[in-house]
Amino acid sequence: MRRSVALTWGSTPAERRGAYPCDPLLPDADAAYFRAVDVSAPAPTVFRWLCQLKLAPYSYDWIDNFGRRSPRRLVPGAENLAPGQRVMTIFGLVAFEEERHLTVALDLPRAVSVFGRVAMSYVVSATSEGSCRLVAKINVRYPTKPPWSFVRWILPWGDLVMMRKQLLTLKRLSESQARLAGRPEAWGS
Repeated sequence: MRRSVALTWGSTPAERRGAYPCDPLLPDADAAYFRAVDVSAPAPTVFRWLCQLKLAPYSYDWIDNFGRRSPRRLVPGAENLAPGQRVMTIFGLVAFEEERHLTVALDLPRAVSVFGRVAMSYVVSATSEGSCRLVAKINVRYPTKPPWSFVRWILPWGDLVMMRKQLLTLKRLSESQARLAGRPEAWGS
């Protein structure tokens, strides 16, 4: 049976069968969404851009970031991760493995009441020396109390729109960074 693009965008069947660091955080999830992109940049570069999620969402900033533009340059110190740090405003950093994954959980009470319980892992896997896959798995336990019980019908599509933009933005910024790192004239700057 074919799965909806709202649940599987960009991911492969093997990626959907895999285990993710967010799985134990929400073993009773109602749904799992997958989003994935190929990135022509080394895994460490992509992971470093994932660290920037502490600062901004890198999606549609006029919606997710109160109109402030997400930084287009790496901000020193963003790579210093610790459990409990805020990520994309409404998530808390639960776990991470350098250059491999960043795992967060929705933990602001107001956000949980609207979206339900959410645990998410961003996983970076090298596919060759200069490229990788960026896969996000989002486990969701939908809210059951009115007026938010309808979220189960719209969240997969709304999340797809926002996460697609986010992953494509992180891809573009990572690839730009990798190209710049390969230019000898940029090495001295």
